Amino acid sequence: IYPLDASFDDAESVPESVSQSKRYRAFDKFSISEVAEKVKADFGRVDGVVHALANGPEVAKPLLQTSRAGYLSAVSSSAFSLVSIARHFAPLMTDGGAFVSLSYLAAERAVAGYGGGMSSAKAALESDTRTLAYELGRLAEYSSNEASDAALTKRPLRINCISAGPLASRAAKAIGGPSAGAATVDSRTFIEKAIDYSENNAPLRRRLVSDDVGSVAAFLLSDLSSGVTGCTLHVDNGLANMGLALDSASLQPPAEQ
Repeated sequence: IYPLDASFDDAESVPESVSQSKRYRAFDKFSISEVAEKVKADFGRVDGVVHALANGPEVAKPLLQTSRAGYLSAVSSSAFSLVSIARHFAPLMTDGGAFVSLSYLAAERAVAGYGGGMSSAKAALESDTRTLAYELGRLAEYSSNEASDAALTKRPLRINCISAGPLASRAAKAIGGPSAGAATVDSRTFIEKAIDYSENNAPLRRRLVSDDVGSVAAFLLSDLSSGVTGCTLHVDNGLANMGLALDSASLQPPAEQ
């Protein structure tokens, strides 16, 4: 287990106020490039990388109340971190290596309560996945004037994204609640409401579990998906396909007069 803060690309980007803080003082080399160097020293090569991290310091705030700093922090930690990880880990990848990241439906639909710029961060993550699919797939052709690019592998690599349905993970529980715009008092957290909504409205009326997402990630990292790259695959019991909320009061029989 390596300590990692994906907000920082290299040691030079870590402010002294952070590196010398109580939280970080016990660790060294926790930026993305430094962790990549540790992995190379310990293992040499890697077959796949899963980007399963996100942070929005103001995620509980509606977008209109989100500060510029909070918004940019969400995009930096949750989206650009994938770009940086792909850049620094690509040289370590074996033939047929692949990257997988995790997104959420708020990247493409309005989801009240998922604020702080996190919906924009997830949209950026999915968009970057498509662009990175081209650049990682054509590393032998893609070049720039930066000397550091010479270290990139010339083997084609793949990258895909999983848009997972609501899971009661520790990170999801941190969003809190109640959701923004709630018409009535409801003590449930954002993720509790999202899970209830999914179970009532998704084509598959079952609770999503982590193995559902993990199995698809394993597929996308394996040679079984060798022809798949740049895709965002929904693993949400089919919820993203629905256009009507089946449990909406508007769809219920009218009350007798």
